[in-house]
Amino acid sequence: MCGICGFSGERDDLTLKRMADAIVHRGPDDDGYYADGKMNLGMRRLSIIDVETGQQPIHDEERRRWTVFNGEIYNFQALRKELEAKGHRFYTDHSDTEVVVHLYETYGDAFPNHLNGMFALALWDMDRERLLLVRDRMGVKPLFFSLVKGKILFASEIKAILAHPDYRRDVNHEALYHYFTFKNVPAPLTAFRGIESLLPGEMLIFERGAVVRKKWWSICFREEEDPDEEGIQRRIVELLEDATKLRMISDVPFGAYLSGGVDSSVIVALMTRYSDRPVRTFSLGYEDELKNKEADLYYARKVSQDFRTEHHEYIMSWRELCDDVEKVIASFDQPFSGTISTFFLSKLITKHVKVALSGDAADELFGSYLSHRTAQPMYHFRRLYHKVQSGALTEEESELFKPCDLQFLANLYEKSGGREAAWRYQLGVFTDEEKTGILSDRFKACLNGANSFELFDRHFKSLTSKDPLNRMLEMEWNTQLPDQVLAFVDYLSMAHSVEVRSPFLDYRLVEFAATIPGRLKIRNGIVKDILKRAVEPLIPEGITRRPKEGFVLPIFDWMVDRLKDYSRDMLSPARIGRHGLLNSDATKRLIDDYYAGNKSLAVKIWNLMMFQVWWERYFG
Repeated sequence: MCGICGFSGERDDLTLKRMADAIVHRGPDDDGYYADGKMNLGMRRLSIIDVETGQQPIHDEERRRWTVFNGEIYNFQALRKELEAKGHRFYTDHSDTEVVVHLYETYGDAFPNHLNGMFALALWDMDRERLLLVRDRMGVKPLFFSLVKGKILFASEIKAILAHPDYRRDVNHEALYHYFTFKNVPAPLTAFRGIESLLPGEMLIFERGAVVRKKWWSICFREEEDPDEEGIQRRIVELLEDATKLRMISDVPFGAYLSGGVDSSVIVALMTRYSDRPVRTFSLGYEDELKNKEADLYYARKVSQDFRTEHHEYIMSWRELCDDVEKVIASFDQPFSGTISTFFLSKLITKHVKVALSGDAADELFGSYLSHRTAQPMYHFRRLYHKVQSGALTEEESELFKPCDLQFLANLYEKSGGREAAWRYQLGVFTDEEKTGILSDRFKACLNGANSFELFDRHFKSLTSKDPLNRMLEMEWNTQLPDQVLAFVDYLSMAHSVEVRSPFLDYRLVEFAATIPGRLKIRNGIVKDILKRAVEPLIPEGITRRPKEGFVLPIFDWMVDRLKDYSRDMLSPARIGRHGLLNSDATKRLIDDYYAGNKSLAVKIWNLMMFQVWWERYFG
């Protein structure tokens, strides 16, 4: 695991080190550099595999191909044997990174197809004067680039690019506009003008000043028409078991995030099978006894007791959130208003282990969020709309709307006309219409026609699935999962030098799950039903039936009272007046309405607050 950076052009050791130092938290154990007058490569290393001989940059036998690599290749042992059989010579003891240069020698640009892992890498081919930037299938590991003065700059985090003297910091208004709807900046945009994100499963080729971008992997949903449910359940467990075992390969101590929910519990259960010592588990709790949160630690403790784990808990307070919110934004580089709990739990984890397995992405594979729960009911609501209006639904037809409330569906239908992209868009933070009021005239003058709904609509038009739920899941896999869920896990854990691995992100499991019909994933109002049936024999009784909680901070509970003064101060006319991008009158009305009792506005207030914190850090 590392942070990587670099740039083309003349050798500049000072700038390269400055860029690497900006991401030292991603690799506090070691650093390494390469420069030949045409390319500069840098890295900061968090030593996980081959601690003694795996220093980067890594080269091939002739020292003509060089790579810096962030992530882990889980099948590197099998790949190394295959490559050695073809005549390749390795100089490290057992580095997973070294297989990259030899795979490139053997397979050319097709080499990423052979990798099972999470990664973002740069590979420099001296002979061809050719730089390859490659991001993993799911987008677990981030990678950014900028084209400046004929050079390419790249890095694991934006802050490293900001450290290059040729980049002039400037805000990207279009990206920020979309943030106010999505909670995050949608890739390939970033909040900084001239800096872009590489997409999941994408390769960028920089050769003699020219840039080519191409997708080397995309998720494709093709549902089985007549599935064997028992066979599906067996295959889920087989794939999840192998994925977990692969992710336990490490030369340093590892553990697991444990919320006490299905996803994290089954990972701990499988880890126990392959560990020769008690698995270390980590859970997050809260100083205050808050509504709907007391179950988290109870179930986590239950799982820990059943599997005899070495269990640790981190108890935090609302004061810690206020103290650390700027650090959260600093670690993320861009405005972000999703959950930030990983940041606080990682404070604890880093004291014990360098690697932690998690249950991330199970929700996106099998269906859990409000958008997922709504997909099938909205499809049937649209189909049966006239019968709903006339009250002529049969009992059997009424069952089709589980787990959604009919009034909720009716309201969503009226706002969207039942259009798939339109109703999903309505679940965002601010609609385009609402942003017209909350943003200043100065901001809107810089947008050049930006429209968040049109962005949604383009994504939906490119979907491959015909199944209502799987279409929504496919949408999330292309947007929310890499841009939000995986992004916050990576950034907020790496802020504390913790590597997170999720077996649910194994591409074999992902591709298999894409063949499972949506009706098996959410069934009779039960989310992730086929997954729960598959893993129920593996985990303690009652876990599959508990309400979903997960690692979610009770921000909105705290905002009602404890964070009231902080919220008002952060969004005061004086503070937002420094940039003039928000309408101060509209912002004040929003805050006043919220504290007058309109609790539905909490997500909007948090969204604006996190924007303000980001602005003050990077432009204030």
